[in-house]
Order: sequence, then C-alpha cells, then structure tokens
Amino acid sequence: MTTLEIAIAKIKRLPIEQRNEVIEFIEFLELKIGKISQIQEQIETDNKEVSFTEAAREFIGCLDSNLEDLS
Repeated sequence: MTTLEIAIAKIKRLPIEQRNEVIEFIEFLELKIGKISQIQEQIETDNKEVSFTEAAREFIGCLDSNLEDLS
C-alpha cells in the first residue's frame, strides 16, 4: 500500500469536520511550500552575477552637473 493509499484510507474513517481540518492542513503545507519556493527563487536571483553597467543602469544620468569633463 502506498503512502497516498494509506492517507486516503485514514481520511475516509474520519468524521467530516476532521476531514475539513485535514484539507486545511494540506492547504497550509501547500502555502508553506510555495513561500519556500519563492524565497529560494529570490535567493537564486539575488546571487546572479551582473555587470556593473547592469547594476548601475537605473542610476545612469541621474546626476545633474555643470561639469564638462569628469575624467
């Protein structure tokens, strides 16, 4: 008997109120797994190497200056 079959057999023996609690717990686990996946994706994105130009792109041209030569 597989784990799924055992779980189904046990759930079938529960009163309806407790079956609803099982469903809520499963939904909680799905939410928890989803959040963990999002955090892992964010970590992977944060660890991606980028060039200086890519990292500074949003700041290019943000300084107003009357200087003609910055070298």
